[in-house]
Order: sequence, then structure tokens, then C-alpha cells
Amino acid sequence: MAVVKIAVDDVTIEYYNEQRNERHVAVAGLSMQIHASEFVCVLGSSGCGKSTLLSLIAGFLQARSGSVTMDGRPITRPGADRGVVFQEYALLPWKNVRDNVALGLKFRGVPREERERRTDEFLKLTNLGEAAEKYPFELSGGMKQRVALARTLANGPEVMLMDEPFAAVDAQTRMTLQEELLRLWNHSRVTVVFVTHSVEEAVFLADRVVVLTSGPGRVLRTLPIDIPREQRTWDRIRQDSRFTALCTHILDLVRSGSAGS
Repeated sequence: MAVVKIAVDDVTIEYYNEQRNERHVAVAGLSMQIHASEFVCVLGSSGCGKSTLLSLIAGFLQARSGSVTMDGRPITRPGADRGVVFQEYALLPWKNVRDNVALGLKFRGVPREERERRTDEFLKLTNLGEAAEKYPFELSGGMKQRVALARTLANGPEVMLMDEPFAAVDAQTRMTLQEELLRLWNHSRVTVVFVTHSVEEAVFLADRVVVLTSGPGRVLRTLPIDIPREQRTWDRIRQDSRFTALCTHILDLVRSGSAGS
């Protein structure tokens, strides 16, 4: 039986706009479960609460009502057991690649020898070994995002939260990064919650795709992706009729959710 890693139960989040004296409900009655070592993609139209959901799991936000738990314990604040990868790379420009990857380990007080071992391991896994002494200004967008991935994974999180991390790179680089992410995930089997606007990206990456309604966000539908992992390369999957059918079906769901149905 699958072990529940993250449970979101009947959560409501609202924001108050002081200038307009208005309240905005981002998510309302949102419930979902994410299993250990599962790769879940969350889809929905702009403003449906996808990033709010990640912030809840990360501990950056607290729900007005309902609960968010990890391993059955309430999430009340950020923690090293949850790593976040943003669309922006958030690299320190005055530190080289090696030092950026080691940053989280250093903040946690990991001894130097262990810190260097883990940094070298993830530089190798992300094919960044030859770029270890370079600085962010010397890197392409794709390489910067690989540094952000390496830094998160090196810190050993149990859950990785990813907020449209490949949205800022070109299409070819994005496809390469998606394939590399699956390779890294197969190595680590960390639990992943991945927010995206791209239906094709979600179907390519996920074990399950969760479609949210337009704001306030609720779960409209959850769909398993039954395409074998060994077929998850772009050369192979684009020729798979199941991939095309799933993308068409999920796009229809996203559009129906945006229409409020």
C-alpha cells in the first residue's frame, strides 16, 4: 500500500488587498494526497492556486482552515526536509557553481568533508563537474537551473517542490532538462510536487497529474499517467498514441476548469 507523504485536507487560503479593501480566496476546500517517492504534476489556469499550494507545503504560508501534513505531522514552517526549486535560479552571483551547490549543506553545519563529498556527487550527477569553478554569469539558463537542482538534491530533502522551473529556458533546453530531471529522480526517488502550465510537460514527467479548477482552486480531476518510465524520452514518447490522447484529455480538463465547469 502506498505511503502518504503529504496530505492537504480541506484547505482554504485567502489574501487581503488593503488598497482595494478586498479579500481574494486563492484555494478553497482543497484536498489531495501525495505518496512517498511519487512524482506529481499540478496543472491549472493562471490564478488557480498552484503556487499557493507549493507555498503551503513548503511552510511559507499557513492555511486559514484545514490542514497540511507531512508524514502525519502538521507543516508549520519551512524545513530542510522540503527543498524548493523556483523558476528564478536564485544563485549567489559572487559564488561559483561548487559553492552554490554546497550552500544548503553549509548553512546546516554539515562537516566540510561530507559537504565536499555530497557536492562532488551531485555535480557529477547533473553533469556540472567541468563547470564547478565557473560563476553564474558564465552559465547558460539551462546550466543555472541544473545548479539549482543540484543544490536542492545535495541538501537531501525528502520532498522537492518545483514551481515552473523550466519556464524561462528555450524549448530545446527545456526538453533536455526534463529528461535530466527524470534521470535524477530515478536516482534519488525523492517525492516531487511539480507545478507547470504545460500539459505536455506534466504528462511527460508525472506519475499522476492533478488538475485544479480556476480560482479559488480545488481539485477538478486526478489522472494516473500509465506510460512506462523507460519510454519517457522525447524521441519515444512523442510517437506514443497514449501520450497524445492523455495530453488532449488533460487540456480539455484544464479548459473546462478555467470555464468554471
